[in-house]
Amino acid sequence: MSVAASTKRDAGEKTSGTGKARASKGVKKGGARTAGARKRSGRLLRGAVDEFLAELERRNFSRHTVDAYRRDLRRFADHLAQTTHDERPRLSDFRPQAVRRYIAWMVSTRYARRSVQRALASLRSFSNYLTKRRLIAANPTLGLSAPKPERRLPSFLTRRETDLLFECPAEPRLSELRDRAILELFYGTGIRLSELTNIVVRDVDTSGGLVRVTGKGDRQRVVPLGSSALAAISRYLSARGGASPGEHLFLNSRGGQLSGRSVQRIVSKRLRQVSEARQLSPHVLRHTFATHMLNAGADLRAVQELLGHASLSSTQIYTHVTTERLKDAYKKAHPRA
Repeated sequence: MSVAASTKRDAGEKTSGTGKARASKGVKKGGARTAGARKRSGRLLRGAVDEFLAELERRNFSRHTVDAYRRDLRRFADHLAQTTHDERPRLSDFRPQAVRRYIAWMVSTRYARRSVQRALASLRSFSNYLTKRRLIAANPTLGLSAPKPERRLPSFLTRRETDLLFECPAEPRLSELRDRAILELFYGTGIRLSELTNIVVRDVDTSGGLVRVTGKGDRQRVVPLGSSALAAISRYLSARGGASPGEHLFLNSRGGQLSGRSVQRIVSKRLRQVSEARQLSPHVLRHTFATHMLNAGADLRAVQELLGHASLSSTQIYTHVTTERLKDAYKKAHPRA
């Protein structure tokens, strides 16, 4: 055999050997990847839920939002444990069939449509978290939909009821001045419960008539303060005396931050005195603020910004309750009204 032929054969054997080595390496790598995926999918579902909730807290989601996620995801985990006959369900059990069975169960047990929709939204967020971290191979909620929620019109106070709410002057006691300031701030700005309880003294610009609030997703906005709300806050702070800029605006009797539950009790008690509506939460004053603004001719986008809505569609629900203004305009303008 010639030297050239021998060299060519040796080169071919080397190339063949290199190809086999690469193929073997690829098989090993692919096998390792598959084994890693199996190991991740074998993790406990409830443990992954706890990690997801901890991530939401690190991202400064409100306590109410985190609690809602916790309820939804733990209920799903409990249902999965029952259907799989395994008290310790794993991520590998989190499949489209399991989600479909869960949604069907909620519908069959007469959960409200809004609750079913929120449960699926919670599962979607959890699934996105898992897929981004490659803890599951595919999102099991893709292509799934919940029943459309009933279109419920928001509860709000009439102008007469609002006048009655603020008719009597607040007594000079500190707690009375605080409660009046809370009512004025809710109705005067339309802010949320969590936004109100987290306001600190430095957030209130008394000279400019503004208040800075932190809304959903840790988004901040500046809202104008009406003269009535500003006066009520000033009276409360004056009676309180010595409030430092970093202190919470509304305090309890022990000098700590006033809780959301306490604010709910305060507002519900006052609203029961002027309204017979079933829903008498602080959100009613938020709805009242938006409805009265639109009835008075305010621009829809301006109301959206004041409320801190990310989407205009969230604000548009109030257009369904502003027919009073349209009827008045019709009666005044139409010759045969």
